[in-house]
Amino acid sequence: MTTQTSTHQKVNPSKLTTYHANGPQTGDNISRHTLFWLLLTNIAVLSPLFDKTTPWTLGICAICLVWRVGIYVGKVAKPPRYLVTSLAIGAAITLALVSGEIGLLNALVNLLILGYALKYIEMRSIRDVRAVVIVGYFLIALTFIDHQSMLNTVHLIGVTIINTCVLVTLYQSKHNWQHTAWIGAKLLLQSVPLALLLFLVLPRFAPLWLVPNMKEAQTGLSDTLSVSDISKLTRSSALAFRVSFTEARPIQAELYWRALVLEDYDGQTWRQDVGIKQIQKDALFFPPSRPDPARQLPTAMTDDTGSHAPQRYDYQVIVEPSHQPWLFGLDVAYSQDEKVINLPDYRLYSLRNVDQRMGYSASSWPKSQMDLKLTAKQRQINLKLLEGTNPKTLALAAEFKANYPEPKQRLLAMMGYFNREPFFYTLTPPPIGPQQVDDFLFENKAGFCAHYASAFIFMARATGLPARMVTGYQGGEYNPQADYLSVYQYMAHAWAEVWLENEGWVRFDPTAMVAPNRIEQGFDAEFSPEQSYLQESPFSSLRFKTMPWLNELRQRFASLDYYWSLWVLGFNQERQNKVLSGILGDVTKTKVAVFMSVCISLIGLYIAYSVGLFRFKREQDPISAKYQRICQRLSKFGITRPAHLGPNAFAAQLIDTHQQQSPQFCREFDTLTQSYVALKYQPLADGDYQAALKRFNSAAKALNWRLFGPSKQLK
Repeated sequence: MTTQTSTHQKVNPSKLTTYHANGPQTGDNISRHTLFWLLLTNIAVLSPLFDKTTPWTLGICAICLVWRVGIYVGKVAKPPRYLVTSLAIGAAITLALVSGEIGLLNALVNLLILGYALKYIEMRSIRDVRAVVIVGYFLIALTFIDHQSMLNTVHLIGVTIINTCVLVTLYQSKHNWQHTAWIGAKLLLQSVPLALLLFLVLPRFAPLWLVPNMKEAQTGLSDTLSVSDISKLTRSSALAFRVSFTEARPIQAELYWRALVLEDYDGQTWRQDVGIKQIQKDALFFPPSRPDPARQLPTAMTDDTGSHAPQRYDYQVIVEPSHQPWLFGLDVAYSQDEKVINLPDYRLYSLRNVDQRMGYSASSWPKSQMDLKLTAKQRQINLKLLEGTNPKTLALAAEFKANYPEPKQRLLAMMGYFNREPFFYTLTPPPIGPQQVDDFLFENKAGFCAHYASAFIFMARATGLPARMVTGYQGGEYNPQADYLSVYQYMAHAWAEVWLENEGWVRFDPTAMVAPNRIEQGFDAEFSPEQSYLQESPFSSLRFKTMPWLNELRQRFASLDYYWSLWVLGFNQERQNKVLSGILGDVTKTKVAVFMSVCISLIGLYIAYSVGLFRFKREQDPISAKYQRICQRLSKFGITRPAHLGPNAFAAQLIDTHQQQSPQFCREFDTLTQSYVALKYQPLADGDYQAALKRFNSAAKALNWRLFGPSKQLK
């Protein structure tokens, strides 16, 4: 057995360049431990932004990553500066050329991603590493703007920890990856109290500037409608919005979520009227006014049967990003939210495109009447028919008008026509020619909601009754776990509204005459999910709807995400005041200032203590503490280490005394001592340090087990 006679060894200053356990490295000496975490953080930070990158950006990022892997494994050298500069100039020119196509904000995001990747490949010093980490934090924050679900938030927290671990390795390069990950997570955890405090007390101001819109692919309904558009949406399992009602909830057949009103019809496509489009365009500066139904109607009324029926529904809507301004509400919807416009065609409209989850409150009055008086211009718009089209339908409409002079009876007869004739409701109807309505009514007799609504409106207009198309969603999946409705894209629907004297606009849905189950029980009662919205979504969680226990688990996870959207993303000024009132009573500036000062002081004291700025009791480093605990446990066996005896001398004395009776114990204690001395007093490279630490921990674990228990004999 070989022992060292000196407990303190002098370190050669010339070797200090390879040992940086107590401080950051300098110059070009970036440790392999740091390089390893840089590889991880590069992939982690850029992965959520994949959908924002252009092919050129993605290609340059891939080149930088592969080159950096080559540097890590020692196969290539750092790229020359002229190459990095050339890539940067070429990328900037390319982005300038395509910025008009991808949008200004997307171009700026791509520029930042390219800067991050190019800085990553040409890192030469610790200063460069810090710059990459800081830009990484900025990219994470940028990602959160567009990815705010609970699952994405957990993902981004993980990315933040990985990015923080790069900083940790600059100061603790000798530890293994598990220890580094724990320190990174611990640092992030220490920031949580301050983040919660700021989230709670900072006022919810409106943005001081407008961020340019991203040119994203729009989802959901459009302001134009061809007969095939709704059919495309029925193949999408994407979530459109979620709704929670304050008290009463309408039945399934009453869930008509109004989104768009289309009045202009050219025989092929339905469009919004130019007048309402101009009102939408000017809404930010000249918001239109529409009377609040609450001032005109009571909250409840008695229906024809004498029962007390709800006259008003109050609900909270959380809309998924659609990159469109349409919002949703039941008839007749009205919202008091500042970011919502109540349009004159009884729709709800957002001041900006819904590029991230958006919550708003609304109320609906199902008995309220819409436009009891119709202007000449409105009448003209909603009676317009293209001349020379659909002659068979015009003849049929003339028969209805002759047989039913009274408008209401005439419309009911038209509805009954769809029920009497052999019409078929399908998502895959046969093609139709230029005379769309004629082909549908007299040839195919098969279609979906847009076909039936178009034919009904055409006949109503042909008989002199103003009529228009309304698109939105019908139905909703109820989640009993959190008491809310989920409305999906496949629930997209179209129906008709006809203006009647003394009644205003009245809803008529001919689809209910052909496929009543679609309206009364929901989409799944009429169509097979596997042949509609699950056909192009093989991994959708909606496939679990037919398995009770999996469906319950799916709804529980959905409930968690819903509460996240409601209480975190939807933490508005009203909720903030309510929480602060529960803590402070009357909320005043003085109370809030004192509350913030106390909380920040406590948080500051805790952080100062955790980083070692002050201690109530001096603590040893973990390696020395573990060695001292083993020496203390030896005292119960009559083995005491004198204060003047160093580790090597103590080990030599112990081995000489107990070698014969406890050889295994002596070997383990010798391993512990040698690795302890190496860790504390020798300049070790990264690999040697990790090997010595592993031997030390293994020997300490074995000795702790051997010295544990009531036995007074060494084995």
